[in-house]
Amino acid sequence: MKKRYTNFKFSAIIVMSFLAMLLMLSGCTLEWELDYPANSDSKSTVNSDRLRVIFLDVGQGASQLLISPSGKTMLIDAGNNDREQAMLDYLKQYGVTRLDIIIGTHPDADHIGGLDRVIDHIDVGEIYMPKIQANTKTFESLLLSIKNKGLKVKTAKAGLVLDWDDEIEVTMVGPVNVSDSRNNMSAVVKVVYGNTSYLLTGDAERESEKDMIDSGADLQADVLLIGHHGSKSSSTLSFLKKAAPQFGVIQVGDNNYGHPTSTVLDRLSKQGIEVYRNDLHGTVEIASDGHTYRITTER
Repeated sequence: MKKRYTNFKFSAIIVMSFLAMLLMLSGCTLEWELDYPANSDSKSTVNSDRLRVIFLDVGQGASQLLISPSGKTMLIDAGNNDREQAMLDYLKQYGVTRLDIIIGTHPDADHIGGLDRVIDHIDVGEIYMPKIQANTKTFESLLLSIKNKGLKVKTAKAGLVLDWDDEIEVTMVGPVNVSDSRNNMSAVVKVVYGNTSYLLTGDAERESEKDMIDSGADLQADVLLIGHHGSKSSSTLSFLKKAAPQFGVIQVGDNNYGHPTSTVLDRLSKQGIEVYRNDLHGTVEIASDGHTYRITTER
């Protein structure tokens, strides 16, 4: 995998940009390896014990695999039905034989399509899903796999604190209210490790974003999963300002929806958010040692 690292200090950005232009003129390629400081005054320490948040390339869908420094695992969503084998291959690639927590953010097929086969083949601890259903074969297949495994679904909702890893705080900040919209019932998860933080939003749209803001929850996060694959129904300016991320990840593939929209891309650019996309970069890993980030892209 290709490593891409950036330093947030303005002077460093200028220097690297200048070097990049020189190398482009000379026909060379520039690669650099620097740590990304988090929103903190603390000195960065670099070691091998990192929280790994991996935004898996599942095409036009979403899936995030989290691996804690102590080896705890969490899977949020698992792409569409046609990505079932790819999900098993990813888990094997990352050495995952047990998932301590699975979260199905909402019943849309491009998020839960691969979960049934994952549950069939992997040892699972707990599973969380919001209290909303879908009259689809995909959803029914997932429920059957859960039943056959002897698991009980815990309700995903704002205010839950998940028992995952002693060093890492995992809380749900959405959904705050009950909605008829599957997207706005998306489980939204905030992960905090030391001075670093991630906000993983599923397909939450403006209604849910407003509810989260009004709830008074701490939504600030260095890394933001851009809602609903970059659709203009999500990522309102007020939500982006509240989260104030340094990085944004768009889980998107070839699609007929226009994702990600130019409206959202422009908004992210104006907020100074550095964007990574599965369709452009492949699988994206943003790992943290509690102070700094290390970003690795597949391409």
